[in-house]
Amino acid sequence: MSDIIRRDPRAEWIARNRLHPLHAAMQPVQHSWMGPNGIIRKNVHGVGFIGPNGIKRIDRSGAQQGGASKRTAAVEVQLPLHQVPQPAFYISVVPDMVGGRLSSHDRDLLGLAHQLAGTDGAVLAVVFGEHKENTFATAGVDRLLVLEGEEFSGYAPEQRVQGLRAVDNQFNPRHWLLPDSRTGGGEMGRRFAAALGERPATRVWQVKGEECIGRAGAGLQDLARPLARLILAAAECAEPVSETRHEALPVELSTSVARSLSRIEDLGAVAVDPGAIPMAEAEFIFSGGNGVKDWALFHQTAAALGATEGASRVAVDDGFMARDRQVGASGTWVTARVYVAVGISGAIQHLQGIGACDKVVAINLDPGCDMIKRADLSVIGDSAAILQALIAAVEAYRNEAKRDAA
Repeated sequence: MSDIIRRDPRAEWIARNRLHPLHAAMQPVQHSWMGPNGIIRKNVHGVGFIGPNGIKRIDRSGAQQGGASKRTAAVEVQLPLHQVPQPAFYISVVPDMVGGRLSSHDRDLLGLAHQLAGTDGAVLAVVFGEHKENTFATAGVDRLLVLEGEEFSGYAPEQRVQGLRAVDNQFNPRHWLLPDSRTGGGEMGRRFAAALGERPATRVWQVKGEECIGRAGAGLQDLARPLARLILAAAECAEPVSETRHEALPVELSTSVARSLSRIEDLGAVAVDPGAIPMAEAEFIFSGGNGVKDWALFHQTAAALGATEGASRVAVDDGFMARDRQVGASGTWVTARVYVAVGISGAIQHLQGIGACDKVVAINLDPGCDMIKRADLSVIGDSAAILQALIAAVEAYRNEAKRDAA
């Protein structure tokens, strides 16, 4: 037999591919070694390696999954604290705070503000009314200003503009950032720009140096202009802050906000039939697929939740739902804040159609389907039993609310 050492190209390929199931078996378990110059080197690709920013590397090889090895308890990593004791300037952000919490659009905006602030500036978040958010520190907020009062509640754009003008007079921010959205930021930003006499940069999706790039021509063209003081940014304008935590120190206005005589009377929310809302504009979508066996129960659950109904292509082709209810690349691209997928396995076209949804909830029997992997919250079980329990929970919650109100 020849003494020539033969190479195994397949084994070498598996050793290089960290996503291959046999990757861990093809490498020696070596976390550190001494280099030729006497320097101790660490394996940055090893499971559990903690990088310079305190981020622990996760295992994508699948070696820690299954019954052969036990899962180790998750270690909470303390992110490095970013402090700005004496800011040279401020970057002010006015998040939409829909539902009292930061949305993904708001977090993108804070990421852009952190990019503009650099190391000398501080990100100042201006929030109106009470909120439920407790993650301002990890979202990139250095200073937090909450403008409370009955005058700011409901739809009061003129009064809120007065509040922003008071903030502008006291802190004199270098830039103002608002989300260019349908949920208030787009209108508020344009009203505020008119009050300041500024020309805002709208639909901005990228900032490079002293230049900002926005969408134009029905979203088919890019318009570059000098960096404006007031920026209305689109979603995904920057990466959210994820590797640092900030102080989120509370600040207050030194003067009271002048009360404006509003010419708008807020009559409250108007009840709208969820079925009449176009799919592309719906905020809450309850979508069914091939796994739904009781469609009458599905419609009953959607009505109890007050959600707009949607469906996968299979359900539409089988005649259970109308064609205009189809969600996906071959149907309607949706941007709901909450998308519930019942019995939908998650074909690539469907996942493309819900890519812009904020939160996805999946109800399915198959724990390994692609929709479960995409979902933020998954419920494994029979859809009929889960929907019945969901209806009972909603009715119990509403009955308790009525008793409290009485």
